[in-house]
Amino acid sequence: MRITDVEAIVLRQPAVDERIADGSQDDLVIRISTDEGITGIGEVDSAPEAVRAIVHAPGSHAIAGSLRELLLGEDPTQVERLWDKLYRGLIYVGRRGIALHALSGIDIALWDIKGKAEGKPVSELLGGRRRDRVRAYASMLMPETEEEVTERVRALRAQGFTAVKLGWGPLGRDPDRDVELARAAKAAMDGGEVLIDAGLGYVADAKTAIRVARELERIGIFWLEEPFEPDEYEAYAELADAVDIRVAAGEQDTTRWGFRELLDRGHVDLVQPDVTRCGGITELLRIAELARERGAETVPHAWKSGIIKAASLHVNAVLPDALFQEYCVADTPIATKLTRERLPIDAEGYVAVPTGPGLGVELDEEVLARYRVD
Repeated sequence: MRITDVEAIVLRQPAVDERIADGSQDDLVIRISTDEGITGIGEVDSAPEAVRAIVHAPGSHAIAGSLRELLLGEDPTQVERLWDKLYRGLIYVGRRGIALHALSGIDIALWDIKGKAEGKPVSELLGGRRRDRVRAYASMLMPETEEEVTERVRALRAQGFTAVKLGWGPLGRDPDRDVELARAAKAAMDGGEVLIDAGLGYVADAKTAIRVARELERIGIFWLEEPFEPDEYEAYAELADAVDIRVAAGEQDTTRWGFRELLDRGHVDLVQPDVTRCGGITELLRIAELARERGAETVPHAWKSGIIKAASLHVNAVLPDALFQEYCVADTPIATKLTRERLPIDAEGYVAVPTGPGLGVELDEEVLARYRVD
């Protein structure tokens, strides 16, 4: 089998609200075709047009290659070898950031092809699943008022979620207000877990974050996520060393080398590699192994469509220490309709790992065409 085409497809809903941190309003879908008629799909949670340029741009010289050109004619089932080839081809362009975002989407699509070629779900190719379902946490933006928090969290609890994460929105403006919003969420969750994503709100202010974290501990919040900007390792270490609540971070980071920095310098308790950014399925597994070696937990970040849900579920199926599946509940067409499979939660708040070949999800071609940006 050989690769015949690589497409980077930009999607965008008609009206994007740029004031909110909702990445499900646009998308970048990778589609890889082969000479045997098997097609693989991947996804990238990044700046869609910039990723498309990285994928389709012609190569410049020996160490500044075009991702598409590097893949044409290759055997798509040799996923790990192609990861190394593409990473080397990106060294001149950029070993982190958006270049790795593009590589991530390609890696997911290659695993999808390999699974379809072998008639197996991706989780079986990764060594065999340890679990058939994963506990889901509903992931949503933090509302502005305690009343809205209570209403939204109660609704999610009624839908069957046993855990919920609230993030960004007003968090970081007023530390005392942040605590009150978290308190309202915990009360409304009625015995379930509440996770708080500060959305980089404390920038590098470890003292404020420590004060907030200690209050969140008293309330019973499960973790405090991304209180600081990604490279503020000293602030992360000061916070993590001072409090008992889990300090989580990493959705902005890429590669095992980037996460080594976060773990060794930042002392975080839990890492959150995003399969569409960190380097794909291949690299996420390496990151999780690194985290385990350092005594940290791994919960993949997953905010976009059914593609990232499925890819993250396959990873969670094989991780020894899987805790949660992030479950985006944004009511956007990309989040809810891009894949034909909806991947619902069950009565106990879990979501099943797909069992079909590859990722186990397929694009809804009508939705793809409707939101495609040519």
